[in-house]
Amino acid sequence: MSTKLFEGTTVLITGASSGIGEAFARNLAKRGANLILTARSEDKLARIADELREEYRISIHVFPADLILPDAPHQLFESIKACGLSVDVLVNNAGFGKWTYFLGESIDTYDQMLLLNINALVKLTHLCIPDMLVHGKGGVINVASTAAFQPAPYIAVYSASKTFVLSFTEALSGEYRERGIRALALCPGVTDTNFNAIANTNTTGMSSATPEEVAEAGLNAFVKGKSYHVHGRSNYLTSLLPRILSRAAVIRIVAGMFKNRVVPWPA
Repeated sequence: MSTKLFEGTTVLITGASSGIGEAFARNLAKRGANLILTARSEDKLARIADELREEYRISIHVFPADLILPDAPHQLFESIKACGLSVDVLVNNAGFGKWTYFLGESIDTYDQMLLLNINALVKLTHLCIPDMLVHGKGGVINVASTAAFQPAPYIAVYSASKTFVLSFTEALSGEYRERGIRALALCPGVTDTNFNAIANTNTTGMSSATPEEVAEAGLNAFVKGKSYHVHGRSNYLTSLLPRILSRAAVIRIVAGMFKNRVVPWPA
C-alpha cells in the first residue's frame, strides 16, 4: 500500500491546537496533506498554521469552533464548504475526560463530555462521509482510548464515551470498507498532553507516550487499513483482558487500579 496515501489530500483535524491533534497536523503536513484545523483557540491554531505553511508549502485553513455547542459541527462544515473545500480524511480528535468518582463531577460537565466525545464526532462523520463516497476514497480516524475496552470505575462516563467511539468506528469500517472508505479507532493509553491536567489525572508510575508517537502510529494503522489500533504493547495486552477474564473480574481489577488515583470522596 502506498506510503503517500495522504499526499495532496485535505484533512480536517478537530482539537488541533495542542496534544495529539497538533501532532496529527504536523505529521500530516510532513506527509504532504493540506489541512483544515479547528479548536477553540484561534491564536494557537494560527501559530501552528503559519509554521506549517512556511515549512511545507501546503494549504491550511483555520476555523475556530467550540464543538461542545450543538450547532457547531454543522456550522463548521458549512464554513468549510463555503470556502470550496472538501474533506478527504476526518480526524475526530477533540474530547476530554475526568478522573473522579461518578458523583464528583456535575451533570453539566458530563453533558459537555458526551456532546464533545460522542455527538460532535458522530455529526462531523455524518457530514463528511457523503463527499468521500462520491470520490470512492477517504476515511475517518476517531481517537478513542484504551479505556474503551472495559468498564472503568472512576472514569465511568469518559470510558463509556470511548467505548461508543470504538464500537461506532468499527461498525463504520464494516459498512463502508467495500466502498473505499476507511475507518480507524485509535486507542492510546496515557499520553503526555494537557488532557491529564483537565482530567485531574494521577498517572504516577504509569507508562506514557508522546503525542507524536500516538499520531504516527495512528496514521500508519490507517494506511494499513486497520479498523482499530491500540498504541503500545502493554496497552494492547491490557485491552485483551476482557477476552480472558470474567467481566466481574475485569471491573474489580480496573477499580483497584484507579481508586487511589482519584481525589478521595468526602466522608
